[in-house]
Amino acid sequence: MSLNNYLEKKVCVITIDGRTLVGYLASYDNTTNLVLSQTVERIIQGPDHDGESSEEPLGLYLVRGDHVCLVGLVDEALDESIDWTKVKGTQIGTTKH
Repeated sequence: MSLNNYLEKKVCVITIDGRTLVGYLASYDNTTNLVLSQTVERIIQGPDHDGESSEEPLGLYLVRGDHVCLVGLVDEALDESIDWTKVKGTQIGTTKH
């Protein structure tokens, strides 16, 4: 599948180690290496954790293709309406090859 339709759009990337990265797809290549701009990592705390979830700004960020598990478009209006510090959830496990 080509990511051409995702260029310059806000995407969510789930990595094989379970990280959630959100940013604008600036570039990619045929091995799915991704360049994201305005990237943030969403760190979602578990339901039993007392602290808030957070977003860590990463800026311009390169994700190696062998670390990409999923790339999806983000509904920007819905994304903006969510207070990500209040979101709780269980951790996504790692992917095994």
